[in-house]
Amino acid sequence: MPDLPTPQDAAEAALFSECWDAVLSYADLCTSGSSAGRQLATEAFSRGIHEAREAQTQERTSGRRTPRLPRIPMLLTAVRSTAAAWEDEGKGHLLDPDLRLWLNSPKAARYTGPPLTRPLALRGLKDLQEPDAALLWLVEVEALPLLDVARRLGLDPATAAQEVIQVRALFRDRCRRNHLDTPMGTDCRSYARLLDAVTRSPGADTPEDLSRHLATCVECAEAAACLRLYGGGTPAALASGVIGWGGLAYLERRRRAAEAGLSGGRTDAGADRGISVGAAVARPRMGRSGILAAAVIVSALALTVSLMQLGDSGGRASASGDPAEGAIAATPSVPALGTTPGHTPTGASHATRPAHSGSTPKSGDRDTEPQGKSTSPVADPTTASAAPAPPPPSTCRVKYDIVSEWPQGFQATVKVTSTKALDDWHIDWTFGDGQHITQMWDGTYTQDGSEVTAHAADYDKQVAANGTFAVGFNATWNGTNGEPHAFTVNGATCSTTG
Repeated sequence: MPDLPTPQDAAEAALFSECWDAVLSYADLCTSGSSAGRQLATEAFSRGIHEAREAQTQERTSGRRTPRLPRIPMLLTAVRSTAAAWEDEGKGHLLDPDLRLWLNSPKAARYTGPPLTRPLALRGLKDLQEPDAALLWLVEVEALPLLDVARRLGLDPATAAQEVIQVRALFRDRCRRNHLDTPMGTDCRSYARLLDAVTRSPGADTPEDLSRHLATCVECAEAAACLRLYGGGTPAALASGVIGWGGLAYLERRRRAAEAGLSGGRTDAGADRGISVGAAVARPRMGRSGILAAAVIVSALALTVSLMQLGDSGGRASASGDPAEGAIAATPSVPALGTTPGHTPTGASHATRPAHSGSTPKSGDRDTEPQGKSTSPVADPTTASAAPAPPPPSTCRVKYDIVSEWPQGFQATVKVTSTKALDDWHIDWTFGDGQHITQMWDGTYTQDGSEVTAHAADYDKQVAANGTFAVGFNATWNGTNGEPHAFTVNGATCSTTG
């Protein structure tokens, strides 16, 4: 396995550290295990850097610019090329089985075939000036905050948002030109200008005949995604068109990593791979284990405070620390363990705890409201029936999000927040409109009719208290694409958030 190339200066060292995290993320998708993923990432990173240096040398010698991708997408295509080389060299058993099928299909040939037949987004991004292409990629695919992107590229933060709008328009223009230059059949040619007109305005209606054509023509559907600047489809168009296999899964990984603050400019990655960052200033990042450790510490502190409160009031708490088995709820100033400040679980109040159904109430399981004679003029305390116990608060919350949608297909995520720590998990839900999953990442799935079960991936089974986990998937739909229902985690019903 080759070693990573040595940075030529501090600027290149910083660039290496920013790119390595992205390369490793995609390589992990492409392989059957973390060890193989790191091996593929290292080999592809070395190959890509050497190719980039050779291209720069040729440009300086000839004085002519060669259209090329910015550094991160260029390295991601190097991962795909290295995976194809592994397949040819008899190391395909180290790759993801679905990737191996894709590499041996006509779909893969589009990325290495004649330039005019390659995916439109790939050609459009190459035709941009490299700084513009880098800006578009970092904002749309890597999902980095605009201020971070401005810092990386040396842009004025005050004008960065306007520059993104301008670059999106340039990308659309390059894609439109490339689309008209593409060899296409009579039907596609007849719809080309209509497609351009329809995608220019967010309020334009798509004619029925064009909709039918887009549902059956892959190339024109790709063009529609690249030309439509509104609706949030640009990230998916870029990821699929430039990376190819696993592009949407990579896009979702980067979005989640950016939300958690774990991607983009990980200067500590250089130390992990033996890269000297020189004068680059390292910004500390909290890794996955750090987040879990912090969550455990916070939970322990909350439990300690809760026990102190209960001790002062004479109540009892359960040994497990589960708030559902506690004797008395924490006071409003100290939220009960497993809840967030200012949030009241469904069916519970700040004053009372849910009664344990089917068991004898404990001495501490009493209403904190003063117990005196009822002041109601109509209620008879000797004959009034006991009020039914409120249901226990949900231990999980689910957010279902459709990331992008196209004719007869869509990409979505299911994100879960669990108030309890989990050693393993599975999510169940029910589709109501006949949707059918075709691909899932960060988990495995089974589907029986409308019933879906998503199991945790090996690397993502353990969840800290109040931690989050998620799966992403591609699926088909027809007619209506309503949100699924009946979400459960490990059999426990979850509440849903919009």
